[in-house]
Amino acid sequence: MAGSARNTDRATRPKRADARRNQENLLDAAAAIFVTSGVEAPIRDIAAKAGVGTATIYRHFPTRADLIIAVYRHQVDSLAEAGPTLLKNSATPYAALGQWIDLFVDFVITKQGLATVLQSDDPCYDPLHSYFLERLVPACTRLLDAATDSGEIRTDLAAYELMRGVGGICAGAGNNHHYDARRLVGLLIAGLRRAE
Repeated sequence: MAGSARNTDRATRPKRADARRNQENLLDAAAAIFVTSGVEAPIRDIAAKAGVGTATIYRHFPTRADLIIAVYRHQVDSLAEAGPTLLKNSATPYAALGQWIDLFVDFVITKQGLATVLQSDDPCYDPLHSYFLERLVPACTRLLDAATDSGEIRTDLAAYELMRGVGGICAGAGNNHHYDARRLVGLLIAGLRRAE
């Protein structure tokens, strides 16, 4: 009983700052490997990039699905948390929106390799789309509202609509070097500006 109580206490305690940093480093390394080699890349490649042993990865993420889910959620969280920082540090709310959309483009393009896995029949991936919407629609809404309130952009666009539009543009890219999704998204964002 005492051992069980200790394990429960350990599971509910927040991680130390260095442990969180190590896990973030591991998730960033996994994300980079997934982009270049796909989600089926050898765990030893991820471990080498993160500078840890494979046992460390398996200790944190017992299955590949656990690792994929953690990478996806980590990147969604990073993108959601970037919004307020960009609003605080950018010259204008419109500039913050443009920078956030640029990060969103990076996110969408790098997730194309995960599309097959995320759309699989495995129910462990089902909650990820809801998580994406719950975290990113409010972040984008806040940026759009700030840019609208400042009078910089038109008022007739919802965050979900904008994100779907950007996602659709990015989906067309594939491996076609003659298709510049980022440039097309830039034109879309420029089109939000109010006529002066």
